[in-house]
Amino acid sequence: MFLPGAILLLVYHYFPTFGFVIAFQDFIPAKGFFKSEWTGWENFKYILELPNFYQVLWNTFYISLLKVITGQIFPILIALLLNEMRIRAVKRTVQTLIYLPHFMSWVILGGILIDILSPSKGIINQIITALGFEPVFFLGNPDIFPYVLVGSDLWKDFGFSTIVYLAALTSINPSLYEAAVVDGASRWKQTINITLPGMMPVIILMATLSMGQILNAGFEQVFNLYSPTVYETGDIIDTLVYRMGLVQAQYGLATAIGLFKSAVSLVLISTSYYMAYRFANYRIF
Repeated sequence: MFLPGAILLLVYHYFPTFGFVIAFQDFIPAKGFFKSEWTGWENFKYILELPNFYQVLWNTFYISLLKVITGQIFPILIALLLNEMRIRAVKRTVQTLIYLPHFMSWVILGGILIDILSPSKGIINQIITALGFEPVFFLGNPDIFPYVLVGSDLWKDFGFSTIVYLAALTSINPSLYEAAVVDGASRWKQTINITLPGMMPVIILMATLSMGQILNAGFEQVFNLYSPTVYETGDIIDTLVYRMGLVQAQYGLATAIGLFKSAVSLVLISTSYYMAYRFANYRIF
């Protein structure tokens, strides 16, 4: 049972790491790894001198950080609201509806968002124009596009985090609430003094583990929604690697950028696991 998974892991995750040598070469596919000219650190020096590299790096950090923050706060609020819901049928229906987008690919959701946010036929802009305002080009305005990414990512994935926090709520001892009721504590005070402290280990765990994803701003999402008009604020490391490597065939430069991202991610993931162990007693083995 273990062997098929191990083979897939080796083929698709470990064997390809040999390709990192391309980052130190002027790689030509016809010559292969062993005959392409070695350039040392030249590819890294070149990408650090690219005029848009630091803007792309900032976009990646900014979009990822907003996703992490909203992806922590909003699910906690929804989990608390669902926990207060007493009609089980309604509660389960809401859980299913908010969890459903998590199973859809960004190819499908991207098409849905393009239709919804269309400046001419989208339902959002139809409502805006009906209220007497000018239509908004959500996917073509550089100032708005990052927040469209954050909002749509929240819509897709907050249901999964909500389920995690609901599971954390079930671990809180009911006798604590009974004692609070006897003492005359309101529902709000019960939430502040019992519910949130009881959820805190899971909240800390989810927050620290999300640090490892700070450089993953979501390639599939951005690729399906962005356009050259929003490169200024919407271009991220993964889309830059895609364009340089697969579109422009600059394999060495694209691999150097990817290796740079992997190195930074390794530091962030190591830090996040240490913090998860330090503050939430989380271990990976």
